[in-house]
Amino acid sequence: MSLPLTIPGVLAAAAQATPDRIAIENEDGSRLTYAELYNACRRAGAAFLAYGIRPGDKIAVWAPNSAPWIMATVGVQMVGGVMVPLNTRLKGREAAYILNRSGARILFTVRDFLKTDYPALLKDEDLPKLERTVILDNSAKPGEGWAVFVAEGEPVSYATVDALAAKVQGDDVADILFTSGTTGKPKGALSTHAQTVITSRSWVKAVGLGPDDKYLIVNPFFHSFGYKSGWLACMIAGCTILPHAVFDTEGVIARIAKTGVTVLTGAPTVYQSMLMSPSHTTADLSSLRLAVTGAATVPRTLIERMASELHFKTVLTGYGLTETSGTVSICDAADPIEKVSMTSGRPIPGLELRSVDQDGNDVPPGEPGEILVRGFNIVKGYLDDPKATAEAITPDGWFHTGDIGIIDAEGYIRITDRAKDMFIVGGFNCYPAEIEEALLENPAIAQVAVVGVPDERMGEVAKAYVILRPGASLTEKDLIAWARNVMANYKVPRYAEFVDALPTTASGKVQRFQLRT
Repeated sequence: MSLPLTIPGVLAAAAQATPDRIAIENEDGSRLTYAELYNACRRAGAAFLAYGIRPGDKIAVWAPNSAPWIMATVGVQMVGGVMVPLNTRLKGREAAYILNRSGARILFTVRDFLKTDYPALLKDEDLPKLERTVILDNSAKPGEGWAVFVAEGEPVSYATVDALAAKVQGDDVADILFTSGTTGKPKGALSTHAQTVITSRSWVKAVGLGPDDKYLIVNPFFHSFGYKSGWLACMIAGCTILPHAVFDTEGVIARIAKTGVTVLTGAPTVYQSMLMSPSHTTADLSSLRLAVTGAATVPRTLIERMASELHFKTVLTGYGLTETSGTVSICDAADPIEKVSMTSGRPIPGLELRSVDQDGNDVPPGEPGEILVRGFNIVKGYLDDPKATAEAITPDGWFHTGDIGIIDAEGYIRITDRAKDMFIVGGFNCYPAEIEEALLENPAIAQVAVVGVPDERMGEVAKAYVILRPGASLTEKDLIAWARNVMANYKVPRYAEFVDALPTTASGKVQRFQLRT
């Protein structure tokens, strides 16, 4: 029997193989078996059909990790629709851009997450293509909740949904994940079912995820780490998904101790925060066996403490991008600690890697160059953006990651510089051009350049170098407060320095590397 190449096919296979195994264990302790999850997704698919969603139509999810998040996604995919996730840290203007760009017809969201009312953020935005908003949490008003939406599909049979799910092909687009670029505007990466499933299957095999695992997913579902290396990986392995809405150190430690979590993945800050908490010395964390993280380098001391103090039996590092369906490379459990801490492993099967100089020539092993990737997992391109697609993917299929790295003689990758000027704040990619574009809307700012600067807790944070307009005044405190109202919190500069000029090339391009020194 051939393995399924669609996301609904993966869930159907898991439900058929192990219908009574626990698929989801929620934060409140409630559980769903694989059979129950499958039927819940089918019922969601029926609701989409009743509403009028057809193959190729888009829906958006702007909400924290939860079981309905998964049900909405797989449900729309069962009827040939496409899921567009939105970062829960976006502000209204940022979310509206993605909703309009994608043409999403329905938005699934919440009114109460981290003191944020998401529909309220959109009340002043022009959203001509958005037809309906469905509330996933308990704040729903009459007629707008998840249960009401699902009930509308009751006249539609499972057989009707199953017939449409059978028509979904591996080459069909499954999702559009928007990724910020150096041009400043988010771009929608088009991923197919097959490349997503095959990549996630390779990840599952590489890390050794198995049916007896209980995987606490603190990585956001809107990110490929929480989605494709998260709940989809669990469905492939047939193990239990434990959605966690927001990373809170004490809550995570308590949940691990209470439920016997075996797998916890995330940015290095996740584990660093746990090690900083006194609770980790008294809580029973003995069930933990597997951690998967990623960064340019992960301190050896962190890996050693994760093993000795958090009780992980295996710690692995990997590397991936949205445009590679989430994964390029991963370390192996047999790799020595030096490889795990200083590299991001070797490419998963079926991928080719090159490291090239500025002229596109291959550099010798051990020499730095831009990492190029070619293989089955490279996205089809960017939504309605042939120019950006052509710039990122060569005619013969090589994807320019923009990351500078070294490929050693054994094929291990070490990333040395992240995506040109990109920096990472607590696991989230930040692109200076996008932040600068937003800051320039402040009437006091004439010019601005943003760079990442080291931060003990977050790894890096944004710092803005600002030239004010003549006669204008602005303090660092005021700039930061203003920025918090117009952009996601992780993008907000934590520091601002007011300068008379910015370092530039002869052509006027800002030399950010000089600002980082």
